[in-house]
Amino acid sequence: MQLSACFSARVRLWCPLFLAFALALSGLVASPVRAEDGYDLWLRYPPLAEGARRAALPLATRIVVEGEDDSLRVAGEELTRGIGGLLQTTPPVAPQVSAGAIVLGLASSPRIEALDLPLSDLGPEGYLIRSVRMEGQSVTVIAANTGPGVLYGAFEWLRRMQVGEPLTDLDVRSTPALRLRVLNHWDNLNRTVERGYAGQSIWDWHTLPGFTQTRYVDYARANASIGINGAVLNNVNANALSLTGPYIAKAAALADVFRPYGVRVYLSARFSAPVEIGGLPNADPLNPEVAAWWRAKADEIYAAIPDFGGFLVKANSEGQPGPQDYGRTHADGANMLADAVAPHGGVVMWRAFVYSAENTTDRARQAYEEFVPLDGTFRDNVLVQVKNGPIDFQPREPFHPLFGAMPRTPLMMEFQITKEYLGFATHLAYLGTMYEETLQSVTDRPVAGSTVADVVDGSAEGHGLTGMAGVANIGSDRNWSGSHFDQANWYVFGRMAWDPRADAGPIARDWAKRTFTPDPEFAEPVVEMMMGSREAVVDYMTPLGLHHLMATGHHYGPGPWVDDLARPEWNPAYYHRADATGIGFDRTASGSNAVAQYAPTVAARFADPDRIDERDLLWFHHVAWDRPMRSGRTLWDELVVTYGRGVSTVGDMRRTWAGLEAHVDARRFDEVSQFLAIQEQEAKWWRDASVSYFRTFADRRLPAGEPEPEHDLDHYRGLSFPFAPGNTH
Repeated sequence: MQLSACFSARVRLWCPLFLAFALALSGLVASPVRAEDGYDLWLRYPPLAEGARRAALPLATRIVVEGEDDSLRVAGEELTRGIGGLLQTTPPVAPQVSAGAIVLGLASSPRIEALDLPLSDLGPEGYLIRSVRMEGQSVTVIAANTGPGVLYGAFEWLRRMQVGEPLTDLDVRSTPALRLRVLNHWDNLNRTVERGYAGQSIWDWHTLPGFTQTRYVDYARANASIGINGAVLNNVNANALSLTGPYIAKAAALADVFRPYGVRVYLSARFSAPVEIGGLPNADPLNPEVAAWWRAKADEIYAAIPDFGGFLVKANSEGQPGPQDYGRTHADGANMLADAVAPHGGVVMWRAFVYSAENTTDRARQAYEEFVPLDGTFRDNVLVQVKNGPIDFQPREPFHPLFGAMPRTPLMMEFQITKEYLGFATHLAYLGTMYEETLQSVTDRPVAGSTVADVVDGSAEGHGLTGMAGVANIGSDRNWSGSHFDQANWYVFGRMAWDPRADAGPIARDWAKRTFTPDPEFAEPVVEMMMGSREAVVDYMTPLGLHHLMATGHHYGPGPWVDDLARPEWNPAYYHRADATGIGFDRTASGSNAVAQYAPTVAARFADPDRIDERDLLWFHHVAWDRPMRSGRTLWDELVVTYGRGVSTVGDMRRTWAGLEAHVDARRFDEVSQFLAIQEQEAKWWRDASVSYFRTFADRRLPAGEPEPEHDLDHYRGLSFPFAPGNTH
């Protein structure tokens, strides 16, 4: 066989294995190259380069575990696994301290206590990593007040080794800014996943509780490695059967697996459960029988899961039952459930995503109008869970006006990790930039300069109960998330839930180094590609503040022409409002006046078309096609150019990735390459279909140099995808 054959596309996948085998026989490498499937996520522990390995060996001679705590045990196991892979030698786990030992322990451990370390202000989950002298030996101590805190510290020490950060003279202190850092799984009992693009649900309800897969352990490991401490197991569009005895037993089995990793289990509660499975005539939250039923149900759950976190509730939204069915308020419903879990230390996360067919006001206004009058009426163990923007996880939205508008109520951020409106699993879109954009947005409430992050972490308003939720992108696919780069969104969510002021760039670099290789010749171009990827999606899907232009139901592909659905806010035409005069949704005082829900300083900026960031222009303004933009182009020309820029950016991403083949195993390289090809094709589809449609209103030529759409508008309108993934309705 000629070595040149290895450059053939037909043999690219198996040829590296042949070469590695041949080289192994000649003694040049130790073992064949292993194609990777993505299962190991960022917890890959391949051998370090020889120089880094030699430098690290004296710093990891043994592992000393001080205590019997289950979390300490798994921390020791993770260090053994990580060091064994990275350094190619497995350190002993032994009680004796020696030079280079890593000592894991709680503040209450005599050896840790003797060091007089500043641990008291770390809280229940913070950790300290410090290079110290213990019993005459130079060691690294990883200490905390609880076992999960030590585990978080162990993962941080391994992260530093993976990416090549110094392991000597350490003095690291870290505490989470948010108390609840939770994944929301929109998983159904039949294993379908609403808005899931990575296969079936990872919860095999049929085989639980008797069979607990190794995958559940690895799920918990991955969450603990980035600081996630909770999982809502079932869909917010909940099935009441989730609260019956057999399913409580299944949830308890998962809780037992997760517990050593510091991950608590939560359940979405269907508000009408007292009727559906309890036999009561109604679910009125002010009915004493209903309240008693929920108290008994909470007692039943806590008997099976002593550290059960509490309930997540979607009520009176998109047809879901809720307290308004009985003339009651969201606070009435939330407080009734909060009273049921309060004796056990549980919480209620009550979603603020509400809109109804009966409400004819601008959908962007509805949550604010329903919840602001209730500020201060919720129990102390209730968080109102608010999406990052006022519509629905769009590629770009201004921050939700509720942030800063309910100073007496803890507000929990809700981000979407799965990319319902950002190309599903096949489009590369790193969401860290979106999370950062939202969290750094200035609310000017409760005081000037306040940001969304200040509200979410409680510092702006003095709340101790804080949290961030992410709608999970995890499924049964071998690579967990449907594509390799979608793993980065799970990763950055965890990191930003721990620190909502973190920078998306360094987190992307960490992920790329841990997931692929720390080689800067790979990491730097990949990070640059990631950091521009979400903006590319905005450009070719919803530029200049356009939003909700996706096709009906499944939200796959463009559908700006849809205008015949029963509810106005289901129609893309409701949002773009294109006509012969211009395009955009007027949310100023002359329109829906949604700007008035923001602080006056913020509202004034949004309301002024000359001051607003042009990326948000059409969200708040109906703008003439010939309006001059800051680039000097007209709005029409700017719109077309922006669509095209999104497409060309994806082409640049493809070329960047193609140049990195030497740094990536063949399997993952090919899979990412194929997805980028799909993305470029679909970006062009988005651009051509949208330009064809909006040109029917603008009635203008395309700017010079911009290509004509490949097909006519009828072609794009005729496309149909009834079985696109992720739509379980």
